Amino acid sequence: MSQSSPVNAVAGAGTSASEQALLERRARLLGPTYRAFYRNPIHLVRGSGVWLYDAGGRRYLDAYNNVASVGHCHPRVVEALSGQAATLNTHTRYLSEIILDYAEKLLGTLPSHLGHAMFTCTGSEANDLAVRIAQHSTGNTGVIITDFAYHGATIATAQLSPAATGAKGVPSHHRTVAAPDTFRGHGAAAGGFARNVAAAIEDMRAHGIRPAALLVDSAFSSDGIFFPDAAVMREAADHVRKAGGILIADEVQSGFGRLGQGMWGFANYRLEPDIVTMGKPIGDGHPMGAVIVRPKLVSSFGSNTGYFNTFGGNPVAAAVGLAVLEVIEGEGLIENARTVGAYTGELLSALQSRHGMVADVRHNGLYFGVELVAQDEATAAARTSAVVEAMREDGVLISSCGPRGNVLKIRPPLPFARDNAEQLAETLDRALSQW
Repeated sequence: MSQSSPVNAVAGAGTSASEQALLERRARLLGPTYRAFYRNPIHLVRGSGVWLYDAGGRRYLDAYNNVASVGHCHPRVVEALSGQAATLNTHTRYLSEIILDYAEKLLGTLPSHLGHAMFTCTGSEANDLAVRIAQHSTGNTGVIITDFAYHGATIATAQLSPAATGAKGVPSHHRTVAAPDTFRGHGAAAGGFARNVAAAIEDMRAHGIRPAALLVDSAFSSDGIFFPDAAVMREAADHVRKAGGILIADEVQSGFGRLGQGMWGFANYRLEPDIVTMGKPIGDGHPMGAVIVRPKLVSSFGSNTGYFNTFGGNPVAAAVGLAVLEVIEGEGLIENARTVGAYTGELLSALQSRHGMVADVRHNGLYFGVELVAQDEATAAARTSAVVEAMREDGVLISSCGPRGNVLKIRPPLPFARDNAEQLAETLDRALSQW
C-alpha cells in the first residue's frame, strides 16, 4: 500500500465562499486528522471513467486514483453492486454461491500454489491479517520492510509504515532496509537490496529475533516507485525463506493489471509469494480487501486462531469483485495498461530533454514515477509540490511520493487512453515550464 502526501486544507486564494464554508465545516466535524489534497481543495460531485467533475461542472483528468481501477462509476460495477444490495447482503457464516464464485475466479488469476482466499474490507486489514498468519505459521516475530514503506493504518500495519509514522514508529523486532532505488548511484541501492535483506536478518539474529516475513509493495510506491531487477528480488526472498520466514507481496498498488504484464506486480519478478494482499483497486471504490495464501500456512492458524470479518467477503462485495474482474478481462484493460502505459512513458521521457529538473522517469504499465531535482532537496520538494498544484489548476490530478517528496506519482484508472496520455504530458510540460 501507499500513502500519498496531502496538504492541509487551508483555503488558497482561489477558494470560493462555498468551498471555504465546506472546509470550515469539515474542520469542525472531522477534526485535524483529516486532510485534503491541494492548496485549493476540489469539491467533487461526480465521476465517470477517467474523469472527475467539481460542483461548478469543471472536468478533471484523473491521473492519480487507482482505487477506481476500472474507471469511476463503471456501469457494470454499479449494476452488480445495486443488484446484489437489493437482493441479499449478509456475511460469510451463511452459505452463499456468489462468495464462492468470486473466490474461485480471483484464485484463478493467481499461481496455483496459492489456494485459499480470506476477505477483508481494506488493504490495511489484509496486511494486518497477513502478518498475523506469517507470525503464527513461522513462530517468528520480525518483519522486514523498506525504509519508507506504507502498508496500512491498523496498529500493526502502521508500525510497518515508516512513510506515515517515521522510522521511530517501527518496533525493535522489525527491520527496515533501503528500497531498491534504481536511480541514485546508477542503481547501486537496487543491486544491494538482497544484501541489505540478508544483513537485516543477521542483525535480527544477533538480537535473538527471527524473521517471520519480508513484506514488500511490488512497485515500492511510497519509496518513490521503483521496478528493480527480478534476480535481486528473488534473491531477497530466498534469504528470508532460508531464515525461516515467508514472502508477503503487497499488491494494493501494483495489482489488478496496473503494470501491464499480467494481473499481479510480483509476477514481474517471477516471484512465488507465500501470501498476497489486496485492497483499493479490488472493488473499484467499494471497500474491499483480500489475503491469498498457501493452504499450509493457515491450517494451524484456522484451527487455533480462526478468522472472521463481519463485512469482509459479503455478497455485495463479492458481486462487485466479480464485476471488476470481468471488466478487466472483457475490456482488455491489462493490454491497455501495457500499450497506453508504454506510450505515456515515451511522452513523459521526452520531457527530460526539455526540462533539466526531470532527472528520471520510471514506469511499468500505467504506473509512473517522475523524479524532479534542483540545487537541493528542499527546493526539489517545493517544486514538485508546485507542479502538482499547477497541474490541478490546469485540470489534471496527480500526486507526489518518496522520502524526499520529489517524485511525481502518476497512477490513472486502467481505461486511460492515448489522448488522455497526451493531455497529461502537455499539462506536465506547461507546469514544468515555470522553471
